Parts: sequence; C-alpha cells; structure tokens
Amino acid sequence: MTNTQTDRWLRTFGAPVPSESPVRLLCLPHAGGSASFYAPLAEALRGRMSVAALQYPGRQDRFGEPCPDSIQELADAAVAALGETVQRPFALFGHSMGGVVAYEMAARLQAAGQSPTALFVSGTAGPLASRDMGTHLLADEPFSNELVRLGATDRELLTGEMRDVVLPMIRADYRAIETYRCTRPHTLACPLTALVGRDDPYVTRQEAARWRVHTTGGFTMRVFPGGHFYLQERFDRVAAAIGAEIGASASAGS
Repeated sequence: MTNTQTDRWLRTFGAPVPSESPVRLLCLPHAGGSASFYAPLAEALRGRMSVAALQYPGRQDRFGEPCPDSIQELADAAVAALGETVQRPFALFGHSMGGVVAYEMAARLQAAGQSPTALFVSGTAGPLASRDMGTHLLADEPFSNELVRLGATDRELLTGEMRDVVLPMIRADYRAIETYRCTRPHTLACPLTALVGRDDPYVTRQEAARWRVHTTGGFTMRVFPGGHFYLQERFDRVAAAIGAEIGASASAGS
C-alpha cells in the first residue's frame, strides 16, 4: 500500500509527537462528519500522544469519491488504506457511527495479528443493537431538521446550494449505519471503553454498557454530562479519560 493511498485517508493534527510516544490514537468520525472534527481532541492530547483521524470518502477534499455502501465496506477500505500506519502501537476512537466502524476495524486488524492497544466507542450502542430509525429515508427538510436537532450539523450548511452538496453524503452515511447488521459478533482481546452522554437521546447508558460482552480485555464505561455530541464541549475530559485508560493498559501489559 503506497503512502499516497494512505494519505488519502489519514489526517494528522499539530506538531508530531516524538517517536517514543507509546501509542498513536486513530479517530473515526460520526455520520456526516470529517477528520477535522477531532482537531480539538488532538489539541487536548498534545504532547501526550499523536492523534490522527480518518477522512472518509465523499466529503471535503474527498468529495468526488463515492461514499461506501455499508459499514463493512468502509472498515475494509480503511484497514486496507492504513498500510504500515498500524505497525506501531495504536488505539482506536470512534464517535457514533465511527464507534461501529472502529469496532469492525479492530476485529479485522486483530484477525491480521495487529490488535489495537485499546478501543474507545463513544455515543453508540453495542453492535447487536437495532439502529434503523428510518432517518435516512426522510425527505430533505425533515432530514435536515433532525440533523440540526441532534447537533450534528450547522443549519447554515443545510440551506441553499450547500444543502445539495452535503445532504447526499450525510444521507449515505446514515443509510450505512442504519442498515448495519452485526450477524457474526466479534470478540476483541483489547480493553474496550464506552463513553456516553448522560442525556443522549439516541443511546442510553444501558445500551452503551452492552459493549462489555464484546471484549475479553476488560471493559470500562464513562458517562459525561450532555447529549449525543457531549464531547464537543468536553474534549479535555475525554482526552483525560483516553490518557487514563491507555496508561492503565500500558501498566497492565508491562
């Protein structure tokens, strides 16, 4: 896999962390999201670990590329594109749809002998949960209203010509996650941490806790004030939680 292909997918933030940094954090965006969503998290983790995020096809500088049809297709393509990036110790962090993508990637990487140091799933129910609320089937106006209500997208991006540009991409992401079915659950060996907003209208604490059956490496759940996008105002606290969990994993493995 060439560097050019990897660079199409991977975005890094800020000054590089020294090579002796033990873990690299790879972040997976939510439905309709882009790699830049994680820039504040990278800033909060500056000096502690390097942070990179995946840029899915169909958005920003990859606008001309077709969106994947399914979560499995997206995970397959992302793992193939990362190449040697996963040779160093790494952890995965995914929010909402990104949590499921991260889980599917972790299973593929583990099967290839490249298990992550840790997996963080944020704002998403366990993989066996039904996610099809029919949102991707809504007409443009109610679909746009739901995105704004959830806090996923600014109203300004969903008006005029911009709506014609971004709405098909977001709808494709919603279709992929709402039609996702985990027919053969994976059991991971790495520690798994579920993070959830206390007032998340889509994911209850009980649903987030169901991730515990998908790992033999230890499970932790952390609850934060806020709704589905609780982390937008609490990147510092999320960074502290990531640092604590990765530090604990490193101590346990030493």
